[in-house]
Amino acid sequence: MEIWINPACSKCRSAVSLLDAAGAEYTVRRYLEDVPSEEEIRAVLDRLGLQPWDITRTREAAAKELGAGEWPRDAGTRDRWIAALAAHPGLIQRPIITADDGTAVVARTEEAVRDALSR
Repeated sequence: MEIWINPACSKCRSAVSLLDAAGAEYTVRRYLEDVPSEEEIRAVLDRLGLQPWDITRTREAAAKELGAGEWPRDAGTRDRWIAALAAHPGLIQRPIITADDGTAVVARTEEAVRDALSR
């Protein structure tokens, strides 16, 4: 499995601690440094079963500057949202764990991390 993290994020550090405590094998992707491409974001969204606006941190300064909170949330603007996430990776909700079974979870809670571990 892989976990997308921002090391400064307490939820990310907590998720990593839970993975370590469970003895899980995983790779860490510091997505602010190793920025996911639009294609990678699409793939993760498919694995999550979510839309880009579902994982966008719309309260961040960059989102406010872009006016993302006001963007339509529909198929016609999906690419715009994905492009914004690729251009401003700090807007991506974190942490995200991609599980070995091809699924993914936004692992902001202990339950979500345990769910990923069970896959």
